[in-house]
Amino acid sequence: MSTETKVRPDSTTDESTDDDTPKFFHYVKKNKIAESAVMGTHVVALCGEVFPVTRSAKPGSPVCPECKKVYEGLRKGE
Repeated sequence: MSTETKVRPDSTTDESTDDDTPKFFHYVKKNKIAESAVMGTHVVALCGEVFPVTRSAKPGSPVCPECKKVYEGLRKGE
């Protein structure tokens, strides 16, 4: 009689990285960022995601594709 050991594959989520930073940064109205950071209120991103601001994006940070699409559409209409 033989026994076989099955190994469960590692799984990761698309929402964050190993160091707990978000996978994407979102576009938010500028006047709401400071309020959220200080008061802990939630903001609404252009893509519709709602969250409190806890980190600021650095140049070259990955941007949410949906937010980017909406933002580019707004810029063309001005």
